[in-house]
Amino acid sequence: MLLLQFSTSPYCRKVRLALNYKKISYQIANLTPGSHILKLKPLTGLTTVPVLLPQQEGEPEVVADSTNIFTYLENYRPEPSLLPSSVEERKRMWLLEDWLDESIGIATRFVYYQYRATGGKSLNPSFFSQLVINIARRQFGINPASAKLAERRLIKAMDILDIWQEKTFLIDDRLSYADIAAAALLSPLVSLPEYRDNYPWLFVRIKEIHEVCAEALPFGY
Repeated sequence: MLLLQFSTSPYCRKVRLALNYKKISYQIANLTPGSHILKLKPLTGLTTVPVLLPQQEGEPEVVADSTNIFTYLENYRPEPSLLPSSVEERKRMWLLEDWLDESIGIATRFVYYQYRATGGKSLNPSFFSQLVINIARRQFGINPASAKLAERRLIKAMDILDIWQEKTFLIDDRLSYADIAAAALLSPLVSLPEYRDNYPWLFVRIKEIHEVCAEALPFGY
């Protein structure tokens, strides 16, 4: 299998965590933002990563979007499962995974890039790094006002996810795609002192999940 990705994308981190947990052998192709469109558009009709190429007879040619990849992996290699045991819990898990994908992952992106363009410049003040950050901010409409709205969304998210303070897993009594999504999509916040200080339990869980899935910890640990 071949994973087409941006090396720093939390959405690609999601897929790597799942692949590793299921012990599926794969290779990585790191794409260059901008020129990646030339590679992806003919394959998927989309311009976003991650994209998985199974490269095996009888399997799909391409699977795009991290949630679609999760569904594919569960069918491709059911064990070890990343699904809760009951049907109702599975429904809850997919709802939580979708919320993390479509709301909280995006809020994290806004807060992270705004920080990297202001108080967090020193993390990597190089011209190229700041260029990429500023391109991303323009592309996604990230500014002080939109980042402030994202901060409020993250405060509400922490109220929902604080079950991690008492329980090892978000759903049921086993690791699921909800845990993996949360660990990947919230991982950029480790670089922000405010979140490290206010939510230490979050980064304990993120670290544990990365260790269980044999994935390198994100920048900032």
